[in-house]
Amino acid sequence: MTKPDFNRHLEEDARLIILKELAAQTNFTLNDTILHKVVETFGHNRSRDWVRTQIRKLGELGATRNTEAGSVLIAMITDAGIDHVLRRSVIEGIARPSAGV
Repeated sequence: MTKPDFNRHLEEDARLIILKELAAQTNFTLNDTILHKVVETFGHNRSRDWVRTQIRKLGELGATRNTEAGSVLIAMITDAGIDHVLRRSVIEGIARPSAGV
């Protein structure tokens, strides 16, 4: 796996981690500070800015709706994002969940 491929793999994995965590929330919403901690828990030692970039990419892909509140980015999973997490559809650019979700 070349370096660009590996970086893409890391980004797609982080996006799936973010979506799964959003899907697990009662209101399907979290801010970038909390999501940064979640992504770190899964071994992605990246900056908050990098996590914000992944959240914005999820928005571009239609998997989240994002809102800025001051300096905080808030993400809410969309129906398309939930369908991806539940393996009912596939969004290219996000790792596919394992069969056990």
